[in-house]
Amino acid sequence: MRVLIIGANGFIGHNLVKRILQTTTWEVCGIDLSSFRLGELMAHPRFSFHAADISLARELVEQQVMQSDVVLPLAAVANPMAYVNDPLATFEIVFEENLRIVKLCAKHDVRLIFPSTSEVYGMCADESFTEASSLPTFGPVSKERWIYASSKHLLERVIWSLGHAGLRFTIFRPFNWFGPNLDDIRQGQDGGARVVTLFLGRLMRGENIRLVDGGQQARSFTYIDDGIDALMCILSAPEGKADGEIFNIGNPANLCSIEELAKHLARLVGELSGQPEFEKKVKFEVVPATSYFGNAYQDVSRRKPDVARISAQLGWAPAIPLEDALRRTVQWYFSEENSLPNSDEPADPAACAAF
Repeated sequence: MRVLIIGANGFIGHNLVKRILQTTTWEVCGIDLSSFRLGELMAHPRFSFHAADISLARELVEQQVMQSDVVLPLAAVANPMAYVNDPLATFEIVFEENLRIVKLCAKHDVRLIFPSTSEVYGMCADESFTEASSLPTFGPVSKERWIYASSKHLLERVIWSLGHAGLRFTIFRPFNWFGPNLDDIRQGQDGGARVVTLFLGRLMRGENIRLVDGGQQARSFTYIDDGIDALMCILSAPEGKADGEIFNIGNPANLCSIEELAKHLARLVGELSGQPEFEKKVKFEVVPATSYFGNAYQDVSRRKPDVARISAQLGWAPAIPLEDALRRTVQWYFSEENSLPNSDEPADPAACAAF
């Protein structure tokens, strides 16, 4: 099998490339703006890479789609600060560029595994979000934070309709995936990184932790290895087993408020740096969302997945508890602190939502 990963240098992308090359005999082709996360994988005999902007290299993209058995278009903007600061750029990347790839898969009869987002549920009031019955609830048009979720939601509907015309597809909705090499922790400005790495960077620099609206928003944090396990189940599913399906991929047992997350990270930083009193010295600031993100932002109080569907269909279940996942992540950043990619590297185009 030949797998095309668009956004191969991103957080999900480089982890998936590595897993495929380590555990299968499949060939992998990657496309991305840069390759700083891919490291030694670049020399692997079953991996080919093209440094390209998909909005410009359309002939290359179509050629690679035609030559592949399955395509994962992971290119996206997954940062709420970007949604409110540049909503049109978010739409162009998330919807327009991915729509072209989706249509190419349909045109050339290539299987599509499409990354949606947990944000498609919007402000749904359900205790746990289920793929078939939880109803998306987006805010008003003036709240431009919802342009990302709306773009992904509309793409889901386009893909579903193309499925009636023969497109083989699987849609997955990741819930706050995180782990080593998520972001450059030196990006310390508000919204410059996703919440785990943003907090971790602030803690390692001795800066205050800023809690938007008090940090009571709850998210189900999912370790990257669990997420990649799920993607491998989808990729290797027997013919038709995962086709036409939408799957939540997250860890409902890891539901945690943003404030609790910050305190967990402070404790781990103190423990792993040999500073038992560190946690007590951390200062927390409560910041109104309007001053942090601006008036175009709107938050979600709780986001928890129901994963019964993928468990029943493919036998996948998350295995890594929050404590272990955070510890592994903090340890990696401690060990890699002096070899992180420069903060002026291009923004990660294949990131999963982390707020």
